[in-house]
Amino acid sequence: PCTPKTSAGSGATSAPPGRMRLEPSNRFPDCFEAARLRCRYLSSYKKSKVMDFLATATQTKKLVGENPKEYWSNANFLNIQKGGNSQKQMLCGFSTILQEKFGLSINTTNHPKGPYFYLDDFIFSGNRVLHDLKQWIITSCPTRCQLHILAIAYHRGGQYYANKNIDKAAKEVGKNISVTWWRCVEVEDRKSCTNSSDVLRPTRFPPDQFAQQYIQNLSNAGFPPSPRKVKNPPYESPFFSSEEGRQLLEDEMLNAGFKIKKDCTMLPESIRPLGFSGLHTLGFGSVIVTHRNCPNTCPPAFWAGNPWYPLFPRKTN
Repeated sequence: PCTPKTSAGSGATSAPPGRMRLEPSNRFPDCFEAARLRCRYLSSYKKSKVMDFLATATQTKKLVGENPKEYWSNANFLNIQKGGNSQKQMLCGFSTILQEKFGLSINTTNHPKGPYFYLDDFIFSGNRVLHDLKQWIITSCPTRCQLHILAIAYHRGGQYYANKNIDKAAKEVGKNISVTWWRCVEVEDRKSCTNSSDVLRPTRFPPDQFAQQYIQNLSNAGFPPSPRKVKNPPYESPFFSSEEGRQLLEDEMLNAGFKIKKDCTMLPESIRPLGFSGLHTLGFGSVIVTHRNCPNTCPPAFWAGNPWYPLFPRKTN
């Protein structure tokens, strides 16, 4: 069975040199588009860029006012993430910047009435931030507080879902929490904006029997997938080189995703042809990869292990 990659060498030696077994006619342009994604996101979100983002956040006047040192000396930093190391690394980076700029450490800054901060690098479906904060709201959150959620980027659908349910969780236990989200980039993934989305949303579906049966099963469950309609002029997403390059990448990732679902029977149902999703869809379809890892919300053709050779080997949480 296919298993997520835990290192660049694990399970990769016997894989074919043609990554993801692309069709020969499409291999070069598709790998070109994937390589563009790799260069864009592994460079844009490398560690130095993350530190630049955090440094800017420490002195954003809309957040800290005129006296940033006083503001941060009263701040409370949550270290409550249940899976992965992204929050720990963000907190470590933030503490380094506070020390350099103000002589402060997140281990010593706190005040019972000060603001609370939840840090993460990227927010995709919103499930992780919601699950972390729901438990904190029930057990440790004060009756009234200001909560800031700070991320390099969030997907709009995930942010909406998490924000709505954080508010619901607070009301259920009689707590008043004012939530503010801070980000550098917003990624459009909402169903209502499929035609102007920044995630993989194919314009057509494969004709083979396995793919058609998978789509039929979604339809029978009441969730028929709808192909993306290309606008005139086409929506220019910053996440793709062109509409032509986008369609090629979407087609190949979807084809490869169906092959992986067919051949890798041990993968859970939630790992869909275009990535993890708890919903009845073709998958989340994210194209964001960082210096740390490749999230499972990206198509499995990006990260799946043997017999597939991943473009972005993934470390499991």
